Amino acid sequence: MRTPVEISAKILLAEDDNDMRRFLVKALQNAGYDVASFDNGMSAYNRLREEPFELLLTDIVMPEMDGIELARRATELDPEIKVMFITGFAAVALNPDNNAPKDARILSKPFHLRELVSEVERLLRAA
Repeated sequence: MRTPVEISAKILLAEDDNDMRRFLVKALQNAGYDVASFDNGMSAYNRLREEPFELLLTDIVMPEMDGIELARRATELDPEIKVMFITGFAAVALNPDNNAPKDARILSKPFHLRELVSEVERLLRAA
């Protein structure tokens, strides 16, 4: 049973793969989340500047602005935003030289949609 806060949590999704983005949006909306999705980091960042989100869910490799840069900028705008990378390149996200947000979670592709929703719920519940 979700609390009302979890149900209304706003998630910003940045994923350049159209099919993957569509599947992720559907899974998250079915789990009760409010999702705004973008196909590149720059568009996602512009939206972040307009309104707050509880979670940034981003691919790492994207055109215009990669997910790590997006996450850095997002946490500058809102230090409270939670970050989760979805990537086939987990080693890139784990590299300490890239200055990714220290509390960011990483979900490696491929993953099952139930696993994604569980990880999102766990991250949003964390204080």
